[in-house]
Amino acid sequence: MTDTVTVASAAYPLDWFDDFAGYEAKIADWVARAAGEGAQLLVFPEYGAMELASLGGTAVASDLEGALAEAARHRPAVDALHVRLAAEHGVHILGASGPVFQGNRPVNRATLYGPGGVIGHQDKQIMTRFEREEWDVVPGDQGLTLFDTALGRIGVVICYDSEFPLLSRALTEAGAEILLAPSCTETRAGFHRVRVGSMARALESQCAAVHAPLVGLAPWCAGCEENTGRASVYGPPDAGWPETGIMAEGAFDEPGWVFAKVSRAQIAQTRADGVVLTMRDWAEQADRLAVPVQHAAES
Repeated sequence: MTDTVTVASAAYPLDWFDDFAGYEAKIADWVARAAGEGAQLLVFPEYGAMELASLGGTAVASDLEGALAEAARHRPAVDALHVRLAAEHGVHILGASGPVFQGNRPVNRATLYGPGGVIGHQDKQIMTRFEREEWDVVPGDQGLTLFDTALGRIGVVICYDSEFPLLSRALTEAGAEILLAPSCTETRAGFHRVRVGSMARALESQCAAVHAPLVGLAPWCAGCEENTGRASVYGPPDAGWPETGIMAEGAFDEPGWVFAKVSRAQIAQTRADGVVLTMRDWAEQADRLAVPVQHAAES
């Protein structure tokens, strides 16, 4: 496996396309630019695939159910495109997530592509209120996946999933060294929820976390009309890491790539002999929780 991995996090805007060729050209340009900067692992955001709803026309793209179905319809062509680009540039790509129908309702799926083809996919595990109550997007039924790649062991926690520590903990206990957190958030508060969650996951599991947000306005796209965030890469604030835990970040709502170098050897060193050992000491919580909570009342 490679020791030092150059990761690229996308702050990615949705665009309108009149044909699939326009989408193909956009993705090819984004991948070429990142690969040209030496990126080995490219991370696109949550629901970036929703721009494909534009291919159905204005009425379809502006309808919640219609947009989901239209975006899902192009999944085979999206997979073929990303497989070709990953092979052409010799990179790994976490494609922008989007709907994939399983039965009557869609899951929110992100697929990991490598130079040799599709490595696998991760479906979002916990739905936000909007996904549950308006889109009726459902959790994936396969659970979590650890991707064992030439770049290291990778886990994916899509947006809201990054805010639940036991999901990332299961991945890191299985061996994950890099967590990928693609997101789609309407407000800065929403973005910061994912940011704080992802930074906390990097802290407690002593690993790197790559946060790739959707950005910009797309008033024609149902459910993704407003998007905000900044591409970022986080690590544990420990010896040999940035003291803020922020390895790299872009400007708010500015489309483009942000790059960082992640050392797997440094992750292993921090987990073994860091200033703190949160990865190791996690298990002590169970002992503390076995003692009943004491109640103290002010007299």
